[in-house]
Amino acid sequence: MRPRNKKHLEERYEKCIYLTVPDPCDLKGKWRTLFNRDGAPLYLEIGCGKGAFVTGMAAKHPEADFIAVECVKNVLVTALEKTAASGLENIRFIHTNAEILTDIFAPGEIDTIYLNFSDPWPRKKQAKHRLTHPSFLVSYGTILSESGRVVQKTDNPDLFEYSVESFTENGWRLANVSYDLHGADTPPEISEENVITEYEKRFMESGIPIKRLEAYPPGR
Repeated sequence: MRPRNKKHLEERYEKCIYLTVPDPCDLKGKWRTLFNRDGAPLYLEIGCGKGAFVTGMAAKHPEADFIAVECVKNVLVTALEKTAASGLENIRFIHTNAEILTDIFAPGEIDTIYLNFSDPWPRKKQAKHRLTHPSFLVSYGTILSESGRVVQKTDNPDLFEYSVESFTENGWRLANVSYDLHGADTPPEISEENVITEYEKRFMESGIPIKRLEAYPPGR
């Protein structure tokens, strides 16, 4: 069940609407012109939640530009307000879902896709909604650049195993697979790259290990 809408949701959203892209399909193949920084890496987070990850990454990597997708407006407004308060200028948001990625982005336009604590859709008949379902992998492979990758984090062991199988069976190459991101065996460069999300902090405090992987499309 989704939470009740926040008070003054529409008013709050309108105040931050300058951070959104209302007609994202119009920018297909032209996303770098939005930031006026040709050659800057372009990163995409699918399901940005309240925005802790994307704002943390944008602050950590001012040389890169970030697009964050979120389909729940009630959640998205918090991410918008967080970004507005931060003053970061290298983030824009899209209020939509992941089914239309290839309508929004041109082939090779995205350098990294981040999937952070996505809905596991645990029932078998819901598998097509999982963000690592083969149908989504086709879209990711299309919009990723030649050296592009998907980076996934989750607390859910079943979703992680499903994802490992889905990537592998569809010809993707896996790297830096970790069943405990914050454990002692994690390479320092992976730990340093990580930005902790709201969910991640909660799971860490509960002693739940975080799983992480990187995946590269077939032939790359």
